[in-house]
Amino acid sequence: MMNINYVSADEAMRLVHDGDSIFIQGSTSVPEVLCEALARRGHELRDVTVYSAFCVAKGEAPYCKPEYKEAFNVDSFFVSNSIRRYVNEGYGTMTPRFLGEVPQLFYDGTCPIDIVFLNCSMPDAEGRVSFGVSADLAYPASKVAKKIIAQINPHVPFSYGDSVISLDRIDAAVLVDEPLVEVPTAVPTDKELRIGAAIAERIPDGATLQIGVGGIPNAVIRALSDHKHLGLHTEAMTDGVLPLLEKGVIDNSQKKIMPGISVASLALGSRKLYDHMDYNKDMFFTGVDWTNDPFIIAQNPKVVSINSCLEIDLTGQICADSIGERIFSSVGGQHDFVYGASRSDGGMSFIAMLSTTNKGQTKIKPILTPGAGVVTTRFQTNYIVTEHGCVDLRGKNLAERAKLMISIADPAYRDELSAAAAARFGYSFLRLR
Repeated sequence: MMNINYVSADEAMRLVHDGDSIFIQGSTSVPEVLCEALARRGHELRDVTVYSAFCVAKGEAPYCKPEYKEAFNVDSFFVSNSIRRYVNEGYGTMTPRFLGEVPQLFYDGTCPIDIVFLNCSMPDAEGRVSFGVSADLAYPASKVAKKIIAQINPHVPFSYGDSVISLDRIDAAVLVDEPLVEVPTAVPTDKELRIGAAIAERIPDGATLQIGVGGIPNAVIRALSDHKHLGLHTEAMTDGVLPLLEKGVIDNSQKKIMPGISVASLALGSRKLYDHMDYNKDMFFTGVDWTNDPFIIAQNPKVVSINSCLEIDLTGQICADSIGERIFSSVGGQHDFVYGASRSDGGMSFIAMLSTTNKGQTKIKPILTPGAGVVTTRFQTNYIVTEHGCVDLRGKNLAERAKLMISIADPAYRDELSAAAAARFGYSFLRLR
């Protein structure tokens, strides 16, 4: 083990100057100690841009306080729990961009990166540390950053791929002992299990999977236990895939891109997942500009993309980033994988959701809520699944789509939706009844 000249987090913050742009690593590996030290300089710094993306932090970011509004320009490519309230109160903002295309903003200087904050593993025998659970934007940002400040943390797994960096590249190292955030594995409800079964029965052996996070993706995974020769090329790796990896259901044998290897850009889950990743050469972590490139995704056979959303209109427009005008998240990788799956030989994409909200309101709408953002357009929509069934919108006209969407809506709302469809589409809809 090589010697490292550690400094305190406050000493490391001396590298930050007025006008700098900082990117903060995400997933469940937010460098919280560095963020707290940055906030402590909030009364002396000015016009420091703080970029972030998808993350599951321990709480609200310490620099997201109104008294620091002149110090930190909080911007994000994904509105996560650490900054959501601050953004929706108007103090911070977000930059819309397909997640796979964000690195291009770093590379061409549109969003210049002066400093990267990382949460890294302990070094290996060769003097390298790993980004662990978050290579997604951390790797691209680190390639162009003028300075790198890193927490060196024994709780961070050593993941392989482009997530490995030499200690020589790190300008300030801070030793911390900080467990990663753990995301409990969502236990699917009966309704979610029905959705999972409807999707799983359409997935062929040999498919390459992109699976999201939550109860519905876990329900799909449960229903895949008897499949064979599945592959994994995904944005986010979760605990849900571990049983399929352990049973050999996912063996990556039929992928054309990195056969035999599970590919991801980030991970979030339990300590069991992080331990499974540690020094595991059967997993490859890299930036989202590669994992989410639709033309790379499409080279794999039978790509199956499984994602969720907040609401859908009768024509198949999908909102996954906002609740009306209120920004809730961002586009993430949904569009990238929907498009990649559409270009894959035998590929298919699923958008899955419960038909109603927790308050019993329909998620299938005549039109999207005013202010709602369209993440996946109606021109790209393939399968839509609720607990009431699965429909394929591919190749269907507007009236046919409306009829299909109504068939999987909550029965309490079908008459209302049918009346809206008749008013909107006229005889082209009425003739289908």
